[in-house]
Amino acid sequence: MEGTESRSGISSSVIADWSLVFWTLCSVILPVLITLWCSFQRSRRQVLIRDIFRKSKHDWHYTDLFGQPSYCCVCAQHILQGTFCNCCGLRVSEGCLKKADQLFLCKEIMMRSNGGAHSSMPHRWIRGNVPLCSCCVICKQQCGTQPKLCDYRCVWCQYTVHDECMMDCLKTEECTFGEFRDLIIPPYYLSTINQMRKDKRTNYEKVVPYCRKHWMPIIILANTRSGNNMGETLLGEFKILLNPVQVFDLSKIAPAKALQLCTLLPCNSVRVLVCGGDGTVGWVLDAVDEMKIKGQERYIPQVAILPLGTGNDLSNTLGWGAGYAGEVPVEQILRNVMEADGIKLDRWKVQVTNKGYYNLRKPKVFTMNNYFSIGPDALMALNFHAHREKTPSLFSSRIINKAVYFFYGTKDCLVQECKDLNKKVELELDGERIELPNLEGIIVLNIGYWGGGCRLWEGMGDEPYPLARHDDGLLEVVGVHGSFHCAQIQVKLANPVRLGQAHTVRLILKSSKMPMQVDGEPWAQGPCTVTITHKTHALMLYHSGEQTDDEASSMSEQDHVREQTDEDM
Repeated sequence: MEGTESRSGISSSVIADWSLVFWTLCSVILPVLITLWCSFQRSRRQVLIRDIFRKSKHDWHYTDLFGQPSYCCVCAQHILQGTFCNCCGLRVSEGCLKKADQLFLCKEIMMRSNGGAHSSMPHRWIRGNVPLCSCCVICKQQCGTQPKLCDYRCVWCQYTVHDECMMDCLKTEECTFGEFRDLIIPPYYLSTINQMRKDKRTNYEKVVPYCRKHWMPIIILANTRSGNNMGETLLGEFKILLNPVQVFDLSKIAPAKALQLCTLLPCNSVRVLVCGGDGTVGWVLDAVDEMKIKGQERYIPQVAILPLGTGNDLSNTLGWGAGYAGEVPVEQILRNVMEADGIKLDRWKVQVTNKGYYNLRKPKVFTMNNYFSIGPDALMALNFHAHREKTPSLFSSRIINKAVYFFYGTKDCLVQECKDLNKKVELELDGERIELPNLEGIIVLNIGYWGGGCRLWEGMGDEPYPLARHDDGLLEVVGVHGSFHCAQIQVKLANPVRLGQAHTVRLILKSSKMPMQVDGEPWAQGPCTVTITHKTHALMLYHSGEQTDDEASSMSEQDHVREQTDEDM
């Protein structure tokens, strides 16, 4: 009996042990299986969504959280996350995406031809998710105030109408394209141009009456990799307000190809808004020069700037500000472009010829819009670029970029790698050799701003100086004593060493290796001859907005200098 009881006790303990092992395995394996199943379903769902995105005529994007209360355009349910179209503004839940893609048409960049020419088109209404604080065009009361899918918005003119105010006449009424009618390329214009190209006719000027008298179509060129990565958001906002065919992502299409749209538009009427840093602007202006080489001078556009880079000195000079961080609505940006005045900007050819009897390499040739420099500021730019190439993910913020510049500037104050520059170089202005004082850097300026917002040529503004312009065919040449001197000039505690103005600048580096830069693109250069000559003019747009105190004082100082000059004459 005792043996039987002991055997039964052992078997029951074994069963208990196996039961514990089984439930332990279940508690471990079951969550893993559930996680794997969920991951499989999520990846499968993402594949299906990407397939819909790829085949759809909508510009669908997915978001984890909408920026305003949103309702699905299919099921009318409130949604926190889902997909939205960057062109027409549709918002749908993930489950309704396929159905929405079949039910709703996106903005048509070109009207479907039915055999005749068009000069107008009806409104294109979409229900729900109207912009905040929008008003009904019929009763002038606020739209979108009810917590449900309600009210209508036209994807072209951006007019909004209450459900109860929507009438049959509005559904067939001619769309006026709203406030930005003078900037939008109408779909019926492109369909007419397309038909003319098929008929091998190129007199596009005859199509202008189909549009309007003061038509100035705009082309948006955005660099999504510039500065603080706002380009992606701006692309969507511009596509909502304009014809999507006018908006280009420069990370996907080159400026030279995008600007060919100008050849389908009236001569001397197109305006281009470049969203990016000074480097992006230079890239676009190079593409404009290519148009001149191709014989397309009459289609050359005027260029405005939305500054997304780090320095943005050219943008600052032309009145577009030192940097954009979303503080100004896109609508106001378009208004500024419409009101801007056309001006010219000098562009310069920088030729670097290496020294040596057996040097068979071609000279390096650059195009300069802003400035050329040799010395401490070029060294800071060179160190910054080397650091950014190693770890590009760290340089996604304008503040971080400026902090890194500050670090390298402080380091150079202690090390002084560029000292005794005056013993290493010779400087000629319009063929006349200049005797150099003890310097660490030489900067050749084409524009008023330098170094992220400093008026280098003016300095403290406490002494008379020749007027400096960006369209007079003259360069301003200054010297600096080092990084600390540059910092003093930036906070208006010192003046630069003004070396003179010239139409042609020649700089000879006799020995050693020195850092150089052209418009923020640095490199280390051995003995050479640098020659800067005038290349061409660029047609730019100047925004004469509210002036800062520094700008106002600068203008008054320049007026005072002009008055003194007139008196002397």
